[in-house]
Amino acid sequence: MEATEERWYEAEVNRIAGEIALMSSKQDAARAEASFERALAVARQQQAKSWELRAAMSMARLWRDQGKPQQARELLAPVYGWFTEGFDTLDLREAKALLGELAT
Repeated sequence: MEATEERWYEAEVNRIAGEIALMSSKQDAARAEASFERALAVARQQQAKSWELRAAMSMARLWRDQGKPQQARELLAPVYGWFTEGFDTLDLREAKALLGELAT
């Protein structure tokens, strides 16, 4: 991204960096959260709702695992609620399932 200045995929790159931080042997939750925050900020700045949804789901899963289900739901619900179609896509099906889990 830095070399080509192509930024359309930047939010997803940050989200994936966060997922990798969680999968590492040291499982760096703080680094993951920072990456997810960057992903959310970039997606919002670019008005890229699909990338924002993915980043919100990653953050919501992290917060769920940290015992913060209400915070996770408050982040994910408005992003999911923005969509008016495409509910048969994998991302939206997973978001709906995660919201259902967070509601319990």
